[in-house]
Amino acid sequence: MIMISKSLSSALITKQLSWQTFPSLVRWMSAVGRPFPVIQDPLDLSCPQLAESRRRAEEQLAQLEQLNKVALGGGGEKGIALHVKRNRKMLVRDKLKLLLDDDADFLELSLLAGLGMEYGDVPAAGVICGIGKVHGRYCVIGASDGTVKSGTFYPITVTKNLRTQNIGAMNRLPCIYLVDSAGGFLPLQSDLFADKNHGGRGFYNPAVMSAAGIPQLALVCGSCTAGGAYQPSMCEDAAIVTRIGTIFLGGPPLVKAATGEEISAEDLGGAQVHCSVSGVTDYFATTEEEGFEILRDTVATLNIPPLPPVSPESEEPALNPDDLSLCSLEAIDRSKMYAVIGRVVDGGRFREFKQRYGKNLTTGYALIEGKCVGIIGNAGPLTYQDGLKGSHFVQICQQRHLPIVFLQNSGPLKSHQAQMASMSVEEINQAMKGRAAMMAAVSCVTVPKITINVGNCHGDDNYTMCGPSFSPNFIFSWPGTVVTHTLNPPPIPPQPKPASPDGEKKEPAKKRKPLSAFNFLMGSALHQASRSVIDGIIVPAETRQVVAKCLRICRQQEKMINNSKDFPVFRL
Repeated sequence: MIMISKSLSSALITKQLSWQTFPSLVRWMSAVGRPFPVIQDPLDLSCPQLAESRRRAEEQLAQLEQLNKVALGGGGEKGIALHVKRNRKMLVRDKLKLLLDDDADFLELSLLAGLGMEYGDVPAAGVICGIGKVHGRYCVIGASDGTVKSGTFYPITVTKNLRTQNIGAMNRLPCIYLVDSAGGFLPLQSDLFADKNHGGRGFYNPAVMSAAGIPQLALVCGSCTAGGAYQPSMCEDAAIVTRIGTIFLGGPPLVKAATGEEISAEDLGGAQVHCSVSGVTDYFATTEEEGFEILRDTVATLNIPPLPPVSPESEEPALNPDDLSLCSLEAIDRSKMYAVIGRVVDGGRFREFKQRYGKNLTTGYALIEGKCVGIIGNAGPLTYQDGLKGSHFVQICQQRHLPIVFLQNSGPLKSHQAQMASMSVEEINQAMKGRAAMMAAVSCVTVPKITINVGNCHGDDNYTMCGPSFSPNFIFSWPGTVVTHTLNPPPIPPQPKPASPDGEKKEPAKKRKPLSAFNFLMGSALHQASRSVIDGIIVPAETRQVVAKCLRICRQQEKMINNSKDFPVFRL
């Protein structure tokens, strides 16, 4: 039972609440009640215009589901048959079931990466990346999909792998690599290894993360050829499956071409060689199942305490999350931002900060799964006051160690441009100063930053609202959203060339048949997801679940006790 002070209880019994006891009653009710007022739903579900929003949302979700099926299908029937029957290896998603505590709790990253590439479609970029629990600890996982062109990696594969490693570094998550790769796609090798954001960075990152106290683990359950051979050798612990896993810079065909010697892949770089002779791997597994047991046991040695269960004080949103797909904006409307917030946070409760200052930016505090976070959502281009307010609020969140959730909402491009055009030169110059202050604050805070594009993002909103270049811990988009990085007028279409002096008409060059089955609109959420610019496209109704999971993942680093060192673990 809830205990009440003696004076207050006696007053309640006698039903004589004087003005002296009223403050005590208010304080008591505030203590047992939940913080922050409940948002009143600004969304009128009976509005006839919502029928069009519902129809458009259903179309976008159907398209997303279709594309997800393509990505989940991997290399298709032919690739799967070759992988399972001929090579006698497990499918990559079956491997995840053996590794993870619960594969349903897996947060997949960049699922649509690799579709719509100029060099053809590479479903899921040929690698499955995501975050899941192993013995109660969140780990970031990169698993090569051998059904997609035998695990060959393309430029988009490199981009996706580097983003996954970046997420592991920012959130201090143990990194697990399930290696089964035929190496790089040689016709595109100039885009694979040359730059610091190309493939070689994937071997640099494990060393840097190991030195920072972030564990690096690998299981070789397929071929590790050429550059791929460095992946397990750069890790702290590595296991290999006999007769399936091999590691070598040059395979048997290259050995024969160079020396004339014939040698099997197993004798050249199999489990026996690397566990008994070279020392490149540490654990010898007779089957893939045993390999995953070894990997799980290794995670259990990391000395990372498991996260506690979700707080019992967590509340479901007061407003129905299924209505989030109806919040897509036909016009810039700050009230719609309240409709989104009320369907994401605990109990729909939100305490707004500086409500009367700055007309296009909403800032405030809320609980998600019982933990306090800062919420920042825009409704169009930021004014000078908006920029100062945002900078002020971001610094407060840093002071109080509160994660920040950014809800990008620039609205339709025409409406955004109309607002910009309505501002005077002086207002624009002032706004730039305010936005610069907010950019500086967002750049330098160290608290977790989670960004969701719920209503498009235009111009410098990509910077003030923590777009990809401002290193969010996670960034997702709703279906149908668009990003424009500049508000300059579109380029003038090319003019027809004058006829040649001799009057002969030259036949136009034949257009090369596209190698991809998809052609996504530049700047659309699908285009960004296919290039791994964002971490994925989420169903609006699942926004709360995704944000809550990201926040739980970010909190694990508070439990990390491994200190940074000057050097990684040197295994060779």
